[in-house]
Amino acid sequence: MDAPDSFRQQLLAAIPRLRRYARSLVFEPAPADDLVQATLERALSHWHQFDQRRDMVLWLLSIAHNAFLDSRRRDARLQVLDPQQMQLHQDLHGADPGVDVGLRLDLAAALARLSPEQRETLLLVSVEQLSYAECAEALGIPIGTVMSRVSRARAVLREWLEGRGRTDPKVRPLRRVV
Repeated sequence: MDAPDSFRQQLLAAIPRLRRYARSLVFEPAPADDLVQATLERALSHWHQFDQRRDMVLWLLSIAHNAFLDSRRRDARLQVLDPQQMQLHQDLHGADPGVDVGLRLDLAAALARLSPEQRETLLLVSVEQLSYAECAEALGIPIGTVMSRVSRARAVLREWLEGRGRTDPKVRPLRRVV
């Protein structure tokens, strides 16, 4: 049974935000497009499970998040271009990097260094402008976890972009909570 036209129209309208989210997760156009395609395929094959009272974008972001996790499990690790590779790619393809290429490369590198959990929540809240509650719903985690991840991600990005960050971002000292 085919999805109704109203569902298909909502799906089409959500593609730009879905694509932007996918690109922020995987950093490369081709794998991001694959993630979008996998998300759309899952959505179309399970259209009857969509609750019309729910926001289509949130539903699709949840599907994309799960598809991304599936691919990470399958690939065993996330591949990210380092800033030098990104610059080389731009140079080879003749792209105009614009005036802020250094800042964009620094930000891309800093985002790539965040844990996937921190990056996902930060991008959903900051770029996709989801509320903490919507982000929590999309990722299937508690709202407090979203708030904590976003806060920590912002602090770490600030440190890195100001040149105060640690050389190994995965090594964070434990903090004692009293």
